[in-house]
Amino acid sequence: MSILWWRRIFALTQKELLQFSRDLILVLATLYFFTGEVFIGGKGVSFDLINAPMGYMDHDQSLSSREWLNKLRQPYFDMKGQVTDEKQAQYLLDEGLLLGVLDIPENFERNLLNGVSTSIGFQLDASNVILGNLADSYVGLANAHSNQEWMLSRLKVVSPDQMQVPAIEARQIILYNPDGKSSWFMSISEMMTVLSMLSLFLTAAILVKEKERGTIEQLSIAPLTPFQILLPKILAVQMILLSGIAMSLFLIVIPVFEVPFQGEYWLFFLVSAVYIYAMSGLGIFIATISKNLAQVMIVSILLIMPIVLLSGAFTPPEAMPEWEQPLIQLSPLYYYINMGFGIILKGNDLSLIWQDLLSLFAIGSVLFLFGIWLFHRQFER
Repeated sequence: MSILWWRRIFALTQKELLQFSRDLILVLATLYFFTGEVFIGGKGVSFDLINAPMGYMDHDQSLSSREWLNKLRQPYFDMKGQVTDEKQAQYLLDEGLLLGVLDIPENFERNLLNGVSTSIGFQLDASNVILGNLADSYVGLANAHSNQEWMLSRLKVVSPDQMQVPAIEARQIILYNPDGKSSWFMSISEMMTVLSMLSLFLTAAILVKEKERGTIEQLSIAPLTPFQILLPKILAVQMILLSGIAMSLFLIVIPVFEVPFQGEYWLFFLVSAVYIYAMSGLGIFIATISKNLAQVMIVSILLIMPIVLLSGAFTPPEAMPEWEQPLIQLSPLYYYINMGFGIILKGNDLSLIWQDLLSLFAIGSVLFLFGIWLFHRQFER
């Protein structure tokens, strides 16, 4: 590789960056994705149960029933008030105005005082399975706490410590996210998803624009190899997206959501660069089979969905069907998520992630070489 070779690469990379800077829509969209989209993902998407709207039918109207209902309090539940009958309860659930309706039967307090077991009905809207499962668990915990208090009051014991019986105490040590903030997970995940999407789309868009302008034919007859034509485009995408990652980290993820960056910044950016390299190979493939930007968008969506779904970001690999689990190893995002979360939240160093990094680089090299081969073939037809 002579000095002339590197000068050509440098000049072509400058050309790509200049063309990108002149496309105001693309620049603004990239800025929004790395800032606004990450902010919305971290702030607007939550796996926590917060102010779930609940209604109740209290047929007993007793002190015990009110004490039981008082267990379901904010910030987890928002009691909207009394529901008159089953018909109204069904209507409110059907319309999505309530997440659940509790039905306390008559003689609730009398049965408790007489030592007779009683039950409380709970109609739950589980169309949103995450919120439904959380609400069901929280109501079950509230009921268990109420049962414990009732039992202690019947035994005339103020607290469980006064009972001279052995007990098991679970001492939990919650690592890496001790407060269980879903905003940490969602902001980092959204940043990685945005990077995945733009790595595909930007690479493909830059190449397809050359097709639409007719300049790709001029490049093909220039004294340049396919590698020299494609490398500057990949380098330009690398610079743009690594700058976007820096914006996400230092403007949104760390200052807004107070995510503690435990690892080394240089290592995270190295891993991100290898990931962009891997996804850019797919971007070249998309550009090769697409004739315009509309086709690029459609094919990008077709490819990004399985990459995200097979990454383990939202579904642990162990929870997937057995036939699907080997496919996870083919998703570049799977390795990037493992390394990214490990560096940011766990402080992992290179000695802990080198295997995933090599696997990602190997997948990226295969995709990149495949993309170059396809790109070269289209001019031989």
